[in-house]
Amino acid sequence: MPTLSRTEDRIEVPDRLPVIALRDLVFFPYMVLPLLIGRERSVAALSEAHDTDGLVLLVAQRDASVDDPGSEELFRVGTVARVVQSSTLPDSTVRVVLEGLGRARIRRLTTTTAALHASVELVAPSEADAEDAPAAELQVLASDVVRLYGEYARLHERIPDELPGVLSAEGDRTRLAHLVSGHVLLPPSEKQELLETPDTRSQLSALCEVLRREAELLRIEAKLDRQVQMRLATDEFGPALKAVHRPSAHQEEDDWAELGEALRAAPLPSAVRDRADREMARLRRLNPVAPEAAVIRTYLDWIAALPWAGRSADNLDVAHASAILDAQHFGLQEVKERILDHVAVLSLVEDIRGPILCLVGPPGVGKTSLGRSIAEALGREFVRVSLGGIRDEAEIRGHRRTYVGSLPGRIIQGMRRSGTTNPVFLLDEVDKLARDFHGDPGAALLEVLDPEQNRAFTDHYLEVEYDLSDVLFIATANTLQGVPEPLRDRMEVIRLPGYLDTEKREIAHRFLWPRQARRHGLDPSQVSLSHTAIDHIIDRYTHEAGVRELERRISRIARKLARIVAEGAPGIGTVEPGHLRDLLGPHAYQPPERDDESERIGIANGLAWTAAGGEVLNVEVAVLPGTGDLRLTGTLGDVMKESAQAAVTYARSRSGPLGLTPQFHEKVDVHIHIPEGATPKDGPSAGITIAVALISALTDTPTRGDVAMTGEITLRGRVLGIGGIKEKAVAALRGGIRTVIFPASNEADLELLPREVLDQLLFVPVRSMDEVMAAALVRTPLRAEARPAPVGDLGIALPHG
Repeated sequence: MPTLSRTEDRIEVPDRLPVIALRDLVFFPYMVLPLLIGRERSVAALSEAHDTDGLVLLVAQRDASVDDPGSEELFRVGTVARVVQSSTLPDSTVRVVLEGLGRARIRRLTTTTAALHASVELVAPSEADAEDAPAAELQVLASDVVRLYGEYARLHERIPDELPGVLSAEGDRTRLAHLVSGHVLLPPSEKQELLETPDTRSQLSALCEVLRREAELLRIEAKLDRQVQMRLATDEFGPALKAVHRPSAHQEEDDWAELGEALRAAPLPSAVRDRADREMARLRRLNPVAPEAAVIRTYLDWIAALPWAGRSADNLDVAHASAILDAQHFGLQEVKERILDHVAVLSLVEDIRGPILCLVGPPGVGKTSLGRSIAEALGREFVRVSLGGIRDEAEIRGHRRTYVGSLPGRIIQGMRRSGTTNPVFLLDEVDKLARDFHGDPGAALLEVLDPEQNRAFTDHYLEVEYDLSDVLFIATANTLQGVPEPLRDRMEVIRLPGYLDTEKREIAHRFLWPRQARRHGLDPSQVSLSHTAIDHIIDRYTHEAGVRELERRISRIARKLARIVAEGAPGIGTVEPGHLRDLLGPHAYQPPERDDESERIGIANGLAWTAAGGEVLNVEVAVLPGTGDLRLTGTLGDVMKESAQAAVTYARSRSGPLGLTPQFHEKVDVHIHIPEGATPKDGPSAGITIAVALISALTDTPTRGDVAMTGEITLRGRVLGIGGIKEKAVAALRGGIRTVIFPASNEADLELLPREVLDQLLFVPVRSMDEVMAAALVRTPLRAEARPAPVGDLGIALPHG
């Protein structure tokens, strides 16, 4: 194995090294530099460097614009370097510190692997023999290089002052030649010529010529600069340049007077006015073309434009607010009641600290449009800020004015757009805030949404306190899981569980069809959708908690009808179900088919909550001869996997009452599957569903087809409470379910369900798995001595209402 001989050590170098191609950079031996590596092949080469004691070959590219250089695009001589330090940045770029060890020539380059590889031969450092290069000549060349480089460094402003002081003509002259070559600012092609010089004498000689040339060019540039400065100091060119670049004194005074008048007219608090006066005084002392003057001018423009005292008059008529909300939204009684309560309180006290409401529900249920309706009902300005994907804290708190292009945060920008101190401010998608090394925007929102703190909100750009206490903040989210707990604690959560089919029908009839018809040039009074057609669209062409897909389908119908009218064909007065196949194509969904009499062994209906609303899930269990393996499929999360394991353990613990042999699990394999494997599923609420399906499969007992269930199971068979009862109940009704088994600890949630759900579903609260089996299975698999006391046909069903 060849070795590199250096003054301090000898380094063994493999015959084959990973290669990193460099753009616009020639790396020399003895240099230590940090580099950012981002190309896939270069990152792969760094990874493989661990197999070669951290050694890589650094080779410059002939053309820096080539992304994936091959053999022809690389020079043949490069530098063997050692990885000193390496770290991966958040954007997957690798920051690496490399130390150049010696030169090497590429004999053969391999480009077919993930990283470039080269078979290399080392270029040994040589000061030439005494006959060709006497020691005296080398001493003179080295001294000239040190002297010329010192002069070059003094003339060049980008060369560190410390470097010439550490160079010496004594000692290792090869090291001197490489260090100076690496720190001369030259095009890469010239640096590559220095790297490829055959010996130290030739390299020192070439450096002397290069340094003399570059120093002379720098002297000429400095001379020209001095001449230009001297001529500008006279009156030969000065007045002309000033006329071009500097505004007139009269124009300056007009600009300052206009800005000063705007500040005097603004109702600024005393502390803000003092700050504005100081900044105005600084601005008058500065040259208008100075960069700092533009920064101060923009800052004062923001101060003058912000609403500091102006309020819009609230419309405190409760009947008016109720009429607006009912006219623009169907249903949503809970959130409407909350807004009407707020209006009523305002009408009595005339001053109330702005509440923080958070509307949580699946997409398409009207959270954003509801915020706009609330603003209209109150007679306030409406501001919407989308927070989805924001990962920089400065988006909320603003940028400090030391940065180029700095601006206030989105809160202050929204207040400026509103023009009042009491708008309705909608923070959309608050659950989709991100966080990384730029900061935590969720934490920055804490001050905004805390009624105790937002009276003195401080934006980094303004650097003065701004009062947000009169603002009615409304946040929206699909789920609370993405909202930080401290932020959630500051908001009043109002859930929108999704629409029933009857509500969707009314929304389509009252709002969606008239809007889409007018948008497509149709008269809603002449062209209409029948109620049966709307029901058919909801049942066969949509599957959602909201109404977005329903509106898209209705929009497609309107486009088709508009085309029929434009082509002069006889139009359709009323769209009936028979027209839908021609207008919308084949059915996208089939209605649920549940045969209560069929043998449903090993199958149970579960109810799940998702960010898009409730869902009915089928849990299937197969018991096969085997050795006791448990297999779970269906893209299950960790919590749901634990629920499945708890259900299996419960079944084993109840093997006696269930009529199973104590060691039955050692002779069978259990496969638990939840269909729609491409959809991620998680949560504890499938515990009792999995247990029922498993017991059904083990005891050959069919389950009821019109029964669905939700609840967490413990190892002792207790049923614990879960969340999302509203969404799950609506999904059960939509899915054709008639009986819902749920934890008894969730009975209070039934009071919040719509009357239509309570009238059409039978709710069975349960506390143990024995009660679940009595309600979910066609017959109880428990032995007589283990059965619970009878309490009705299905356990303890709640009376409706």
